[in-house]
Amino acid sequence: MAKKKRVTDRVYKDEKSMAGFEDNLGNYKKVALEARLKVLELIYSAQVSHIGSVLGSADIMTVLFKKIDFDKDVFVAGKSWIASLLYYFLWKRGRISEEELNSYCKDGSKFIGLVEPITKDIPFGIGSMGTGFPAAVGFALAKKLKGEDGTVFCFMSDGELNCGTTWESSLIAAHHKLDNLVVLVEENGYQAMGKTKDILDSYFPARDWRYTSVDGHDHGAIEARLDGKFFNGEGSPRVIFAKTIKGKGVSFMENENSWHYRQVDKESYELAQQELRQS
Repeated sequence: MAKKKRVTDRVYKDEKSMAGFEDNLGNYKKVALEARLKVLELIYSAQVSHIGSVLGSADIMTVLFKKIDFDKDVFVAGKSWIASLLYYFLWKRGRISEEELNSYCKDGSKFIGLVEPITKDIPFGIGSMGTGFPAAVGFALAKKLKGEDGTVFCFMSDGELNCGTTWESSLIAAHHKLDNLVVLVEENGYQAMGKTKDILDSYFPARDWRYTSVDGHDHGAIEARLDGKFFNGEGSPRVIFAKTIKGKGVSFMENENSWHYRQVDKESYELAQQELRQS
């Protein structure tokens, strides 16, 4: 069977997309703000949802996508509903075109609201919760068996801690001592239908893992954790628990779980833009 052709395997070096992203810590706040404004525009324009999640994840993704080396690293989005944010940072890194970014969730576009493997930088498509982490473990194990360099990063939600696949994957990763695997668990305290602790108060089974926690909106602290600081021990997979605020940056969206599925109307869009630009 012929291999399915991806939408793009091209690399774009667009001055507009790369502007301000090559610098480091001093520009993180600016890049994160620009990301929030752009994904707000994309989600409003397409009249789709998940604005609360992408606003909350923007700071983590800002730092992570400055660090990722596309020649050897792998990124897996367990929380697939941050697709607009992932596409934005692929554009910032020159991996997709601005035209492709702006096609988000438009008729005929391949860039839909859940992550699909439509470029070489998205190796795995994810719909249901709990499927990204197992894939990331597989990628990390494959790298070990092949003797390949690089790190596999898996970005998942605290709601995914409810899934049996999370437990199984954590045990497999520890058993194989996958020290090339870094899991970021975003803890915003919410999932689709309510607070995570009220639906199922679960946790990450971190036995034989190296673990640390971080403020998921503190760029310097996130960078330090991704650089390997603050971990206990060595030679095992790593997990970072990142505490965030769902809807971060827009007061009426912060910790308001209805914005998980709610569409952004014109009035909310304009108010959100105003708040972000004044921040």
